[in-house]
Amino acid sequence: MAKIACLITDMFEDVEYTKPADAFKDEGHTVVTIEKGSGKTVEGKQGEAKVTIDEGIDSVNPDDFDALFLPGGFSPDQLRGDERFVKFTKSFMDSEKPVFAICHGPQLLLTAKTLEGRDATGFKSIKVDMEYAGANYKDQEVVVCKDQLVTSRNPDDIPAFVKESLKLLKSA
Repeated sequence: MAKIACLITDMFEDVEYTKPADAFKDEGHTVVTIEKGSGKTVEGKQGEAKVTIDEGIDSVNPDDFDALFLPGGFSPDQLRGDERFVKFTKSFMDSEKPVFAICHGPQLLLTAKTLEGRDATGFKSIKVDMEYAGANYKDQEVVVCKDQLVTSRNPDDIPAFVKESLKLLKSA
């Protein structure tokens, strides 16, 4: 089973973390939450979900993980201001490991400069940013690119996002 890194901080979109993370765990995968430091509790922007952070960014190595999960909300925008999270994200894209990004999750991919020439989607407010970054933006509930990158637009797309992410984990 896969060990999935999840970059997350306060103001994540609650269901964009909880529903995929629960689905991954239900299939036997491990989800490791990563923020600036371990033990901290972060809260979703709806106030419905609280997550205790498993690992600090300085204590993890991308080589120890099989996939990367980037939930949306304001979390990705906050994390992309810290080069450690950007480098961590870039390493997954460069090594062609599976990456799952929903809603605003692709903001970390934008800052890591890893979307050029890739088919992807995201929340409508980052569409132009994605296009400027060279992504082939698709207004679809889920976009799978090169059997590596799974992206979706918003919470309504979670079922398709989870389905394609799990399919990619089975083939990885």
